[in-house]
Amino acid sequence: MAVQGAQVVGRVAELLRLVGRKPEGTSLAGLVRESGLTRPTVHRLLTSLAAEGFLEHDSSSGKWVLGPEIFLLGSVAAARFPMEDIARPSLRRLATETGESAFFSIRRGNETVCVLREEGSFPVRSFVLHEGVRFPLGVASAGTAILAFLPAEEQEALLAEWTVHAGDFAVGHPADVVRKNLEQTRLAGYSVNPGLILEGSWGMGAAVFDQHDRPAWALSLTGIEPRFRPERQEYLGKLLLEEAHRMTARLQGTS
Repeated sequence: MAVQGAQVVGRVAELLRLVGRKPEGTSLAGLVRESGLTRPTVHRLLTSLAAEGFLEHDSSSGKWVLGPEIFLLGSVAAARFPMEDIARPSLRRLATETGESAFFSIRRGNETVCVLREEGSFPVRSFVLHEGVRFPLGVASAGTAILAFLPAEEQEALLAEWTVHAGDFAVGHPADVVRKNLEQTRLAGYSVNPGLILEGSWGMGAAVFDQHDRPAWALSLTGIEPRFRPERQEYLGKLLLEEAHRMTARLQGTS
């Protein structure tokens, strides 16, 4: 019974994560496909979660979205993780100075999760990244910035099983390209994603380090390709590194 109960908890957690990836919601068919579970199992779990207020079913679109209980739990949990107070000023400075959209992502296991966003003034934006989006480490600018500064053995463990780790993103992120990006990130200090997730949508990121000097978070900027030309990358990278260093110093208690 203990194993069966743990399995149910794992399935519920996975469905909540999948629904939370898209603010507009996810269809039943999409959740079945992404979770790998049977349609009856997914429907039963979704219905149970909706009865408890963790999910809601949008009758107009037919999609499942996060419910009010998630908001309430998140509000309580936020008090224990005051990262918004630390990250928001950096995001605002980045967005104001560059005109691009600025993001703050956290590492969760072998993924990054975008948790905060600050819109820039430039009218044309990239919509690849938003709150709740998860990417495997090494994919997107935040994940590349974090993976690049993890110990070599941890990097190699993921790269050795890259197609499994990256999943659907492996097609646009071949292992040899990822290795090259990681090397360039270590040299420059910041990462560049040259439209590997979506053509024409570029990003740059810089890692933020915890008290043990491990990359645990990342700041990033996203926008359209013309805004990330080589001649502007050095300027954007400098700003990212300045804010990442500022956050790291505050988190490590050295400022």
